[in-house]
Amino acid sequence: MKIDTLMPAAAPAKITEQAREFERLGFDCVWTFEAMSDAFLPLAHAAAATERLNIGTNIAVAFARSPFSMAQIAWDLQRDSNGRFHLGLGTQVRAHIERRFSMPFDHPAARVTDYIRCVRAIWDTYQNGTRPQYDGPFYKFKLMNPFFSPGPIDHPHIPIYLAGVNPRMCRAAGEVADGFHVHPMHSAGYLTDVVKPALAEGARVGGRDVNDLELYSPVFVITGDSQAEIDQMEQVVRGQASFYGSTPSYAAVLEYHGYGDLPKQLNGLMREGKMKEMAAAIPEDLLDHIAIIGKPSEVGQRMRARYDGVLDRVSLYMAMGGDGNFEHWNDLVSAIHA
Repeated sequence: MKIDTLMPAAAPAKITEQAREFERLGFDCVWTFEAMSDAFLPLAHAAAATERLNIGTNIAVAFARSPFSMAQIAWDLQRDSNGRFHLGLGTQVRAHIERRFSMPFDHPAARVTDYIRCVRAIWDTYQNGTRPQYDGPFYKFKLMNPFFSPGPIDHPHIPIYLAGVNPRMCRAAGEVADGFHVHPMHSAGYLTDVVKPALAEGARVGGRDVNDLELYSPVFVITGDSQAEIDQMEQVVRGQASFYGSTPSYAAVLEYHGYGDLPKQLNGLMREGKMKEMAAAIPEDLLDHIAIIGKPSEVGQRMRARYDGVLDRVSLYMAMGGDGNFEHWNDLVSAIHA
């Protein structure tokens, strides 16, 4: 099992400092995310500042960019990091794709499957000079000349991860991706009983071995050196879980644990602006399933006990960017690498 970490956007000097520290501590990969800032720019600074640390996006919004623009920036980062880049993609939701990015969103699982195949066809042209002739149901790549091709690189295989929660997107990942970004709103049981079988089904369709897929997830953690710190972290996790639970995309996780009515309740509270009530509505039993709860020195051991054989890579979800109070990084890294 590998231990990764999250890195929010910051000024270049801060990114450089953080990346070097992550490498010194022994983390395997640093992931950025696309929210208030671009997910790719920080990785260029992190790559330049490190030698071993892998870099990746968790996630970059696929449908916000054309396959060619995505292929191009991924190729640049793979070249400049000497083969350490992981391209993590997500579809986002219809409202944001259509109303924020002004892009199409129909049939997202089928569309992102075609998207990934098109990106790989573009990389094949970059590396091997293959004639551009990709013609998919949503995307096409049929024009290239030497002026626009960056040419071959030393490490042309760029692993693509796809993010998802529901079985349909899991099947898409199994069919075409190298890895799967598990959403932090999950439980080990949901991964074993729902996610992994769907990945395996997709892999069979694609004529692939599901065991070749790498699963990574940020994990909710509730910990602290004092009860006040623990209580604060619990409220943060409750708030985040209730936010996710209020949207239809994550209803399957709640239904799996017997809380099929909870999404409607959370959505109603969200519409009324009752954020504290939303957090309080998360049942204690559900919290035990979706979060690692324990003393700081126990977090790594408990993560390994829960996810060994279930996930290949883990990270703490709430501990970076000032949102948490976790400081026991050496213990965490040692426990996961044990």
